[in-house]
Amino acid sequence: MKKMNESLLSEKEIKRRKYNLIRYSNSSIIHKKIKSNVKQALQLLLKKNNYEEKYIGIYWPLKGEVDIRFIREINNQKVALPSSSKIKGINYHPWSKNQLELDSNRIPAPVEESNLSPKDISILLVPAIAIDEEGYRLGYGGGYFDRLRQKDLWFSIPSFVVISNNCISKEPLPRDEWDLPFNGWISEKGLHQIEATK
Repeated sequence: MKKMNESLLSEKEIKRRKYNLIRYSNSSIIHKKIKSNVKQALQLLLKKNNYEEKYIGIYWPLKGEVDIRFIREINNQKVALPSSSKIKGINYHPWSKNQLELDSNRIPAPVEESNLSPKDISILLVPAIAIDEEGYRLGYGGGYFDRLRQKDLWFSIPSFVVISNNCISKEPLPRDEWDLPFNGWISEKGLHQIEATK
């Protein structure tokens, strides 16, 4: 079993290296188009599901990731940022005017704000290194989003990866038994929705 996990880990690492190189080479033009599509997709998803009063879970962008922090400027949209803890996993907090602090992964987060429950959040937008056509995401290896979405209420929130089209794998990505599919992605080609089931 240990050898199988090590083999899978090395397979994931190979894919991470491959797709990170692709991500880092993406132009600002691609990022600009993705941002425009994020805005359009949100308008569609929020209107369709009548979610205007809830928070949108976004992320603080790291190198190679599309910066979607502009969402909070759209009609004073309420947004939430995650904070990660190696023990507690991920929690989402309202992103207000308060000072952000570095979480356990050294990513800015509103750690002083209270935790939001899944009932407070309408949509989750998350980053990824890659995603396959079945909605399985390749992240950084911490398993934070997988652990969060193992909980049924969190899994029930429509969750989309924000990613460039050249990081969407045509073949299935390596996965563990705890990996769960996302509801789709938003790329420079627009919103792509899929049926995600546990």
